[in-house]
Amino acid sequence: MPRPMWSGSISFGLVNIPVKLYNAVRKKSINFNQLRKSDGCRIRLKKVCPADGAEVPAENIVKGYQISPDQYVIVTSEELEAVQPKNARTIAIEDFVQLDQIDPLYYDNCYYLTPDKGAGKAYSLLLTAMRHSGKIAIARVVMRNKEYLTAIRPAGKALALSTMHFADEIIAVDELEDLPIDIPEPDKRELAMAEQLINSLSTGFEPEKYYDQYYQQVMAMLEKKAEGQIVVSQPEVKEKGKVIDLMAALEASISAIKNKPENGREKQIKNSASKTRKKKAHA
Repeated sequence: MPRPMWSGSISFGLVNIPVKLYNAVRKKSINFNQLRKSDGCRIRLKKVCPADGAEVPAENIVKGYQISPDQYVIVTSEELEAVQPKNARTIAIEDFVQLDQIDPLYYDNCYYLTPDKGAGKAYSLLLTAMRHSGKIAIARVVMRNKEYLTAIRPAGKALALSTMHFADEIIAVDELEDLPIDIPEPDKRELAMAEQLINSLSTGFEPEKYYDQYYQQVMAMLEKKAEGQIVVSQPEVKEKGKVIDLMAALEASISAIKNKPENGREKQIKNSASKTRKKKAHA
């Protein structure tokens, strides 16, 4: 069962709603340890001063902010705590906006908010009011000694909170050097064919349809090695050449979609990785 990672309250005008914050995502990753090749002994990293090669214990390490080469401003935990934003346990709603006004570039990590004890009625009121208005809330919150801009929106029976990047953290499109200054008008026939290709690939969004292929392949490979099987190298995927004839490429793409066969390998990888997870669960 997920455990709350933070607790506080939503400040909604003069209303305070006690809530708990849960991770909305279980991130999958494969972690490898460094081992000595000769005997498999695990390597441990030490914090060493390059000036004299001596290992430095944790109690002798301080925080420093570099202001110029080899010059640092030393900062203590007490000094950082003194300038920490206030209301560290409050999600302060500042505005309500339309969801489609926010570019997805601004979103970062996702969480769920649930009502704390005795806050069910106020929580339900905010959730229902936001659903009826079609608006989402923009709020600030302090977590792990850092202030975050957040977006709060209804997600089924719960409120979802997404941390956001601030505007000055977003790289503007105008800063990209490789964008053409003058974008030519596309050929009408090519445009019609491109739209036909888009329509051929258009469907309803099914999250379960997409998965981390590399993760599944690595897990399947690790399962085989753990069982003493020989791992066969995957065939090399040839890179496609530059597109010379747009019309020919578009027509070939549409034809390939119409004649696309069932992909049995993806199903095999999924099943193999699923077996690995089941074995771990029973171990």
